[in-house]
Amino acid sequence: MKDEEDAFSTNEKELMQFYGYSGNSGKFKIRLKFFKSWILHSFAYSCPDSGFVIKMQRARGVKIGKNCHISPYVLIDLVYPSLVKIEDNVTIGSNTLIFAHVNPTANLFLKKGDYPRKTEPVTIKSGAILFPGSMITAGVTIGTNSMVGAGSVVSENVPDYCIVVGNPARVVKKIDH
Repeated sequence: MKDEEDAFSTNEKELMQFYGYSGNSGKFKIRLKFFKSWILHSFAYSCPDSGFVIKMQRARGVKIGKNCHISPYVLIDLVYPSLVKIEDNVTIGSNTLIFAHVNPTANLFLKKGDYPRKTEPVTIKSGAILFPGSMITAGVTIGTNSMVGAGSVVSENVPDYCIVVGNPARVVKKIDH
């Protein structure tokens, strides 16, 4: 039980540092922040109205451009939504996962070793399409007018005007423009 408490404390300290909070009031603020984010995400998650989904995600801090479509059952980072930027004319299919962080939450051995919390922005550039079941990991940029195939896991940047598929995602075609 002691290890769990240490892992929780370590995670809480990392989050408080990222958001610039400290002390007991900081602990309260961070918990309130995540409760609000979770509520807004819950409203958005299963809603078929893309406009409503976008409003809820923007309220969480996700930066979303114009003329976008976000399908139901899309999970956008629950801890660092402000690190996700979606530009104009982007389509995101159902069951897509977008993460701006990686964190061995309960494993202090890994966390304090070679695998600490990684928080990096995710950018999905204008005109990109993420087909259903895509997974985008921290630090990735999806290029302008690129397509990510269904079920693909993207752990490296995708160039502009490309189609990527697979796990790990790899370029299978350049799109003429």
